[in-house]
Amino acid sequence: MDFGALFQGLLTVLTPENLLFALVGCVLGMLVGVLPGFGPAAAVSLLIPVTFGLSPTTAIIMLAAILYGAAFGGTITAVLLRIPGEASSIATTLDGYELAKQGRGGPALIIAAVGSFVGGLVGVIGFVAVAPFARIALEFGAPELFLVALLGLALITSFAGANPAKALLSAGVGLAIATVGIDPGVGIVRFGFDVPQLFDGLSLVAIVMGVFGLSEVLSQAQRGPQGIPKPLSVGRLFPTRDDYRRSALPFLRGSVIGFFMGLLPGSPGSATSLASYAAEKRFSRHRSLFGRGAIEGVAGPETANNALAVSSMIPLFTLGIPTSATVAIMAGAFTINGLIPGPLLFRDNPEVAWAIIASFLVGNVILLILNVPLVRVWIAVLRLPFAYLMAAILAFMFLGTYSIGGNTFEIFVMVASGVVGYVFHLLRVPLTPLVLAIILGPLLEDNFQRSLALSKGDWGVFVSSPIASGLLAICGLALLLGVLRPALAAVMRKRERTRSTSR
Repeated sequence: MDFGALFQGLLTVLTPENLLFALVGCVLGMLVGVLPGFGPAAAVSLLIPVTFGLSPTTAIIMLAAILYGAAFGGTITAVLLRIPGEASSIATTLDGYELAKQGRGGPALIIAAVGSFVGGLVGVIGFVAVAPFARIALEFGAPELFLVALLGLALITSFAGANPAKALLSAGVGLAIATVGIDPGVGIVRFGFDVPQLFDGLSLVAIVMGVFGLSEVLSQAQRGPQGIPKPLSVGRLFPTRDDYRRSALPFLRGSVIGFFMGLLPGSPGSATSLASYAAEKRFSRHRSLFGRGAIEGVAGPETANNALAVSSMIPLFTLGIPTSATVAIMAGAFTINGLIPGPLLFRDNPEVAWAIIASFLVGNVILLILNVPLVRVWIAVLRLPFAYLMAAILAFMFLGTYSIGGNTFEIFVMVASGVVGYVFHLLRVPLTPLVLAIILGPLLEDNFQRSLALSKGDWGVFVSSPIASGLLAICGLALLLGVLRPALAAVMRKRERTRSTSR
């Protein structure tokens, strides 16, 4: 374990400038995260323009803080509104809201913050243990890198839901968007339509802000203010000794479950929190309280969520593969700031890599400190008129998008992306494969062309080494799993119905 490098990263994060922007990122993330329907992906995409003009290290530290702040903002809405800020907060609503109804929303939120810190700490320790293995990926050639990118797409589409066809459709649209601009191999413009702004491709920031940010605004506008309940009061703020005692083992179990599930392809956030919830219900001495206000039902899932949030970054840092929508946006932020996510980051910019890893820990400490004094502020934000909130978000999105290139074309890209995202939302087509395909598309195409150029057109290059053959086999298994999953799920549901009727 390279704790010396982590310590140097902490020193970088604790400089006044980086610490200030980590604090600002946490506050901004919590602000956007408490808005109903806005999860971390939408929050990070919305606030990427805020980091323009900062150094790459400071920008990524701030975006990481926005990510964790938004995730905790989603916890606030899960507890006080019974609206999960993201899928991974679903389990928290089961007992968090019941505790809030009993006037114990404050203890639930503080236990969630402490659990998030514990999960983040375990995640960082695991990150330090795994990071040295990133050097292995430096041995990969063009065929292996192509297959790694292909595996990333295959795994995400396989774990994207019960309908793999929709996931593949989303990934196909993303790959089509990624091909706009100059071909890296032959230098000709593709899909430019004589529009000069398209020659360099479409702006990733504008697309992400539209797909995740504007589409959420449109969805909220469709539901209207009547779909947003008023938040419950926090009541007593601090947990009791018994709350901490009952939460100790859930913190430990949630950390382990979240860390190892974060290493799985697809980073299944909702599955992780529900798995932690099920584990606590199985091992708790207070099983009868689950669903009626068990503090363990908040401690375990929230700890697992944050451990997963950290460990899901490991594939990005070691292989350059984003495993979820929020991590894909972070990968885009790396690219925008001139950094290459993956093993090259440790080789070329180790100080940046370790500063970002250390910032995960610092950001969680800041959130732990800010939890109590700012909860009542976020409740006041939630009581603001719906129309004012949506108008402010839209204004910020348009200003942020315009600041990307200083021209109105980026705004048209953002609006078009928002419409596409909204239509996908109505059709229940997952958006994560689309963004991942935009990120992985250039890596996929460039290494595919390089592989065939080096082998003089011999397709056998993709099975020319044991690593390449293994990656290709895993790609095939992932796609097969994606095709078979709906059928397997239907069989399992049929068996459950048969068992329930026989009883």
